[in-house]
Amino acid sequence: MDPASTALVVIDMQRDFLEPGGFGEALGNDVRLLGRVVAPLAALLDAARVAGMLVVHTREGHRPDLADCPPTKLERGGGPLTIGSPGPRGRILVRGEEGHDIVDELAPGDGEVVLDKPGKGAFYATDLELLLHNRGITSLLVTGVTTEVCVSTTVREANDRGFECLVLEDCCGSYFPEFHEAALAMVVAQGGIFGWVGQSSDVVAALQPASAVTEVVA
Repeated sequence: MDPASTALVVIDMQRDFLEPGGFGEALGNDVRLLGRVVAPLAALLDAARVAGMLVVHTREGHRPDLADCPPTKLERGGGPLTIGSPGPRGRILVRGEEGHDIVDELAPGDGEVVLDKPGKGAFYATDLELLLHNRGITSLLVTGVTTEVCVSTTVREANDRGFECLVLEDCCGSYFPEFHEAALAMVVAQGGIFGWVGQSSDVVAALQPASAVTEVVA
């Protein structure tokens, strides 16, 4: 892994998905299941920043008038709250609202890319591909929520565009553990049909500065 040609992509770690009162909970999900992702992802973020890697944060959400939200998506859910409904942290999945923003523990740093997307995949209706090509990025470390929806869709989009993807299992989460496992199995099926799956601790170790490694050995 070459940090200069690798980007860390952090997908949709937003209050509406991770915190009580958001869209995830409104759909009947236990948002605590996504909480396990925060600590390892924060550690990975720190390591990536020290290594000077490009970091891209995505946020799924829509214009306040919902003009970019297709009816087929708007109708999904069936609970008391739908996209655009008033919630405890503003209108659900609407750009500019508190719930649409990223959780404090993973807040973007200065100069890091924050990419707003209207769909599941990070490449759809965004300039992500152009941004990555302009920076000479060929490999992606993919993290975030949920594993089987936005993470999986982004990995498939990236694979079709020629990017190598490593999905970090402990930095991805789902409301459904069985979906999480199945989505990861699909990534590596048939010799890595969409990419690879690993653990963040291995990546953090690989990103340690040479000086730190020398000190430990000494």
